[in-house]
Amino acid sequence: MELPQYLLALRRHWILILVLAVLWGALGYGYGKISPPTYTAGSSVFVSASSGENTSELVQGSNFTQNLMQSYAQLATMPVVLDPVIQKLGLDDTATSLAKRIDVDTPLNTVLINIKASAGDASASADLANAVADELTVQVQGLAPKQASGQPAIDMKPVAKAAPPQFPSAPNTKLLAASGLGAGLLLGILYALLRSLIDTRVRTDQDLQRLTPYPTLGQVPRRDKKGTGVVMRTAPHDTVSEAYRRLAANLEFLSPDNPVRSVAVTSALPAEGKSTLTLNLAVALAETRKRVLVIDADLRRPTVATVCGIDGQFGLTTVLSGNARLDEAIVQWGPIHVMPAGRTAPNPAELLSSMAMAEILAASAGNFDFVLVDSAPLLPVSDTLALVRHVDGTLLVTRAGSTKVRHLRTALNALEGVKATICGIVLNRVRVGVRAEHYSYNDTSAAKGRRVKPVGNPRRMQLPEAPERDVHDSAAHH
Repeated sequence: MELPQYLLALRRHWILILVLAVLWGALGYGYGKISPPTYTAGSSVFVSASSGENTSELVQGSNFTQNLMQSYAQLATMPVVLDPVIQKLGLDDTATSLAKRIDVDTPLNTVLINIKASAGDASASADLANAVADELTVQVQGLAPKQASGQPAIDMKPVAKAAPPQFPSAPNTKLLAASGLGAGLLLGILYALLRSLIDTRVRTDQDLQRLTPYPTLGQVPRRDKKGTGVVMRTAPHDTVSEAYRRLAANLEFLSPDNPVRSVAVTSALPAEGKSTLTLNLAVALAETRKRVLVIDADLRRPTVATVCGIDGQFGLTTVLSGNARLDEAIVQWGPIHVMPAGRTAPNPAELLSSMAMAEILAASAGNFDFVLVDSAPLLPVSDTLALVRHVDGTLLVTRAGSTKVRHLRTALNALEGVKATICGIVLNRVRVGVRAEHYSYNDTSAAKGRRVKPVGNPRRMQLPEAPERDVHDSAAHH
């Protein structure tokens, strides 16, 4: 993953990251509030050698004291010191458990021993620190070697008595809340990055460029408003409509030397928006004064007639069966012409691969500037694979955040297997925030001046009548 992909992953999961950070911060704050307070008090003792008779003895005594400082410090947490403290203060602790509440420190190059004691009460912590200091003094003087006079060679005296602290040393509620906030933030970021690494969905045009050799002809943003339908007619000034216009321009000038006249629009799986995209693309092409025909060739689950609100029982299958002429099955819907799928056929693949279908497409291409064929999804059925050899090119629609990489690759492999001409890929229903820079600009004055110019009333087209021969025989012959 590159830096933009990392940033995109964080942006995609920012709500979860925020929730985890707040939740863990609240847990840390709550833990600090319900935890019993702990008070810490400190006392200090000074260690020195007993006075010598000359400078040499004083130096030797000082060196002797320095060498024993760590030993004396460790002595403060041993039973020899703590057992008497327990008896003196009447504690319920053992020497082992009490040692956990005692912290001893010897600053470098000093003869001071700092003793810190923790307890649930301020006065108890001060009493404990002082008691340890007093008992350590007694034990050290008892263990120290004796001078000729019988006095201990080491002298230890408390120099700083512990006083009850005014504030508890723990819990530090602010620190716990900040730590929880940071931990939640880190967990959220890790989850977002891990989720992106294992995510197998196509989300951006960078994904398409990385996964396929085919161009991305367009990116259509997702429209959250209800009743999306043919947005080119219901909201011609919307940013989504502008995306369809860019797609139409890219398709129109895809190959100037060998223009694409008939295009099959398909997808890997259902519900990726190919039918709606086909109709919107058709209207966008019609804005440039092109005569456009949409043929619903999804004979298993036709939707074009439903979206357009026209009768879908009379259409492509009627012509293929020889029960109608081509011009009789075509109706004008706004600025475009539409041929519904007709009645459901039991053998869609055979019908679409037949010579009759080839003749219909050839005749349509001769009378229209563009013929867009809404085709069945590639993975569930093979209908589209039987059709694509009759058209100039194929447009594959993928739904951002829904189409999986393996489905995209399988669909492309299927098209390549039948030597279909793949014009490119359209990334549909892209989150606007992902590529907001492409959709944020909208020149209202220019947009309001644009009007969808409908093509006039359809004239009766002199097309060859649909062949009356049996489609099964034709398909088998070819």
